Amino acid sequence: MKKFINVPFGAVLAFALAGPAMAQDASVERNWSGPYVGGSIGLAKPDHDSGETLVFDTDGDGQFDNSVTSGGSDIFTGYCSGRSASGAAADGCVNDRTGTNWAGIAGYDMQFGNIVAGVVAEGGIADVTDGVTGFSDEPGSYTLNRRLKENAALRARVGYAMGNTLLYATGGGAYGRINNRFSTTNTANDFADTGNSNAWGWTAGGGVEQRIADNFSIGLLYKYTSLDPKDYDVTVTQGSAPATGPFTNTATTSGQTLIARGSDKFNYHTGQVTATYRF
Repeated sequence: MKKFINVPFGAVLAFALAGPAMAQDASVERNWSGPYVGGSIGLAKPDHDSGETLVFDTDGDGQFDNSVTSGGSDIFTGYCSGRSASGAAADGCVNDRTGTNWAGIAGYDMQFGNIVAGVVAEGGIADVTDGVTGFSDEPGSYTLNRRLKENAALRARVGYAMGNTLLYATGGGAYGRINNRFSTTNTANDFADTGNSNAWGWTAGGGVEQRIADNFSIGLLYKYTSLDPKDYDVTVTQGSAPATGPFTNTATTSGQTLIARGSDKFNYHTGQVTATYRF
């Protein structure tokens, strides 16, 4: 709970400290046109997909539309969001992590009457995870976890200026560098994954910005981001398991099995406090 309090409290404190400056300069309406630089800090929270599963390619056709079977029955008995708590299905999963998100920003605005339009670029570091675990009756747990690290976006924004206050909507293209990780309690088969991935997508949201001096403003920003980290999978080969094991049995597979996530999307929410300097 403490993490969820920090950012709103920090935002309130920032506005409270800015109150005297705003009160002193409230009669001065400043134009929003021109370039600016600044930064933001806040929290990033994954958009949990509780219905996500693992998917499998057992026949080597590149389509993840098969089941891993033993004796004609699917060996996977359940899934949960996050990483396995203990390896046992009965203990479920540890929830995905909400983490920090900070970025440097640079942009340019033009004001037309009360309408302000511009473009902003941002890039920084996030720390948010998104996992899914499948449990089999062999038994075993299989977790595919991805962690967003570097991220960036190029956004347009359009707003309405009320003197020194700007309300705006924003949206554009987004990028993320994803660290992928696979873990399992299966020590018999061998596993190899395709490593980290680059993800492209979009982001949209809105915010408020308050001028508190000729060249300085602070604000709050909410964004929803959807990334598509494609082409991550795990290849399962025989290892020390019997050749007739469910992942490599040539009667039901091509001799190996590929595991991937049921959802390609990595979606997350961010709430940030912003500060900018205008030239």
